Amino acid sequence: MIGFIRRIIGSKFGAVFALLFLATVAFAFIAGDVTSGNYGSFNLIGGGTSTKIGSESLPDTEVQSRVQRAFEQQRRENPGMKIDDFLKLGAVEGVYGQLVTALSLEEFARKQGIHISKRMIDAEIANIPAFQDATGKFSQSTFHQMLTSQGVSEDALRKDIAQQISGRIVATPASFGARMTDSLVLPYASLLLEAREGRIAAIPSTAFPPAAAPTDAQLADFYKRNAGRYTIPERRSLRYAIVDASRFDTAATPTESEIASYYASRKAEFAARETRDIQQLILPTESAAKAAAGSVSLAAAAKANGLEALTLKAVSKADYAKSASAAAADAAFAAPQGKIVGPVKLALGWALIQTGAIQTIAEKPLASVKPQIIAMLKAQKRAALLSDFVAKAEDSIANGATFDEVVKDNGLATATTPALLATGQNINDPAYQPSAEIAPMLKAAFGMEADDDPQMVPIAQAERYALVRVGDIVAAAPPPLAQVRPIVAQQYLLNQGAAKAQVLAQKIQADVAKGMPLDKALAQAGVPLPPVQTIEGRRADLLRQDQRVPAHISILFAMAPSSVKMMPIPNDQGSFVIQLNAIKQGDAAKVPGLVDTVRTELSGLVGNEYTEQFARAAERELGVKRNAATVVNVTKALRDANGSAPAQP
Repeated sequence: MIGFIRRIIGSKFGAVFALLFLATVAFAFIAGDVTSGNYGSFNLIGGGTSTKIGSESLPDTEVQSRVQRAFEQQRRENPGMKIDDFLKLGAVEGVYGQLVTALSLEEFARKQGIHISKRMIDAEIANIPAFQDATGKFSQSTFHQMLTSQGVSEDALRKDIAQQISGRIVATPASFGARMTDSLVLPYASLLLEAREGRIAAIPSTAFPPAAAPTDAQLADFYKRNAGRYTIPERRSLRYAIVDASRFDTAATPTESEIASYYASRKAEFAARETRDIQQLILPTESAAKAAAGSVSLAAAAKANGLEALTLKAVSKADYAKSASAAAADAAFAAPQGKIVGPVKLALGWALIQTGAIQTIAEKPLASVKPQIIAMLKAQKRAALLSDFVAKAEDSIANGATFDEVVKDNGLATATTPALLATGQNINDPAYQPSAEIAPMLKAAFGMEADDDPQMVPIAQAERYALVRVGDIVAAAPPPLAQVRPIVAQQYLLNQGAAKAQVLAQKIQADVAKGMPLDKALAQAGVPLPPVQTIEGRRADLLRQDQRVPAHISILFAMAPSSVKMMPIPNDQGSFVIQLNAIKQGDAAKVPGLVDTVRTELSGLVGNEYTEQFARAAERELGVKRNAATVVNVTKALRDANGSAPAQP
């Protein structure tokens, strides 16, 4: 079927699917995540190998470039990510497959006569947040500055966007109307209600105390082999200058002429007016309406005709005229409160109208609304002046101005942070708390190279920006052993105890698998151990996003009835021995709404699968043959380019 549980719980590829999909477009800012970065510093594959897709071809160099971009994007989010870790997630296979699919759908669309107009591409570009100014509008100058900072061409971007649109046009309809029957949904829904119960025994590392303290040589060897445990991620200091909209308070103060002009342009808004609560009943014939007009109330007339009157609250004459007619509005606003008037001919029949509460709103003279007008105009002008300032600063940077030059030319005050992790922590000062405005700067700074141009980073849109550049960069590295020796010694002893705990856990597991009760197996262990505990859980808990289910609970749902498994306790704390005792099946038919909820989730997956099948069919129609050598070649080139050790056989 569609592997619902496998997909929901997550495969290793599923964890980065969204990330890899971003690699099918030219730049990460298609998704609104723009940071400058140099993607041209790695060596590309030689040899010119490519995959043929209709009239197009996909070079291996393009695949390598896209995977590299995806890796750089992931590394900005997880600075400790290594290329080998990324490749193990199926990055090359995923990006290559997405690129082949995208090109195939574009070629298929072309063969069907589908043309993507310049206007469609322009609309997509205008909606990308990265290309918008401080007021939220598309900025041509920002657009070109972003392209320049990324070192890419407008044609390349437009080509990728056209590819995305054409693929969406031909593939999306395949998912329309995807729906699963109760007989298909019920087993999956019932699976969520399944509960399991087992018993767990902990064999802690501390049950095996050391015979002697570790020697310096032992600690040095352990530290070297486990350097990754102690490595401090890359740290960066930032130089920045804040630009606040308050800088423009004086220039943004509206003139008397501007205030008067704004007031005059909205004269109707400030003029005296009347609003009324109105009930309206529409009957099909004039004779029926005349007969109902003598009723005590419109509500009574509606009830007598098996209808319900429409009630409008605090409606103006102009608004009522738009929804009904000018004649109906004249009648309603001329009638005394409570009187039924009509019938009045409307498009849907004959209307009776009854006026309820009448509200009279006095005229608002300029003097009474002047403070509000001043505040509104000032906010608009401040935002526009800030946007202009940011655009001019970015123009200066694009023309070669340095951070110090922009600061000096504009009289900005600068500040420098200590070397911080991407999270904002200062490992040299645990009490350090970065201000709220530092967080967006860090996100941008950790996506920049040491020699990149400074950036204008929004702190509060239309209110506050920061000019940011990277200061000192402290590469990721473990500290000297002397600084962490007590911690290393403690973890060395735990590691030694964990090895002994694992041996004992394996023996207990074997004994229980042969039929020995778990309590008896622990009693014969020869060392004091904690008592056996009962554990239980529901499969639905595995899918909850608000909490992480412990691994020893999750493993129950990967076990056969009456089986026994062993698993390590994290951080060299020992080992668990887990025995599954009972499986309690659920019945979703007895839980109102569950089947429909699961059907909604499954229908989305089914729709996605239909779309995937359509894409595969398009590839077959075009005679596309995927090149297995591409994945091998690109993987090797990426390891070489990013300084990875050769893959072990």
